[in-house]
Amino acid sequence: MKKLLLPFLFVGTMVMIYVMGKTSATLKTTATPCGILNLEFAYNTTKTAGVINAWEPNNNITVAKNNTYYDFIFLAFYATFLFFTCKKIAEIKNSNTGLLIANGAIAAGILDIAENAGMLFTLSGNVSGTVGFITTVCSLIKWVLVITAVAYCLAGIVYIILHKKFNMLFT
Repeated sequence: MKKLLLPFLFVGTMVMIYVMGKTSATLKTTATPCGILNLEFAYNTTKTAGVINAWEPNNNITVAKNNTYYDFIFLAFYATFLFFTCKKIAEIKNSNTGLLIANGAIAAGILDIAENAGMLFTLSGNVSGTVGFITTVCSLIKWVLVITAVAYCLAGIVYIILHKKFNMLFT
């Protein structure tokens, strides 16, 4: 069972990336070329209102809400995957830094929950500069933690391959 945990979490993460990409396609408009990311980084009332106004005519508010609900499933997969992968690599390399990065992956998941709450608040018709700013700060820190964890995983996999310790990854 333990050997299947990382592959299961990886596949779940990839499936959710696909699902969220497909279900959020209409959120990419001329006013919101990055889709849901435009709302994640709408740090003031003007930017937040611009996103909401771009999405209202085509019922994209409902699409954005659904995408945000899917993100709760996604964050459970990616945060757990990154945590266990970074932790395993840290154990193989005997790295305290890796353990810190692994914990950062969990923090990213928690920040993603706060970000989602802010976006759902906004998507429910409550445009607020304060909520937009807090959502953006949570999103920014989350992305830094996620990118750091992904970079650590990739570097760790290279290390494992070069040192022929690949079998240790699944033990």
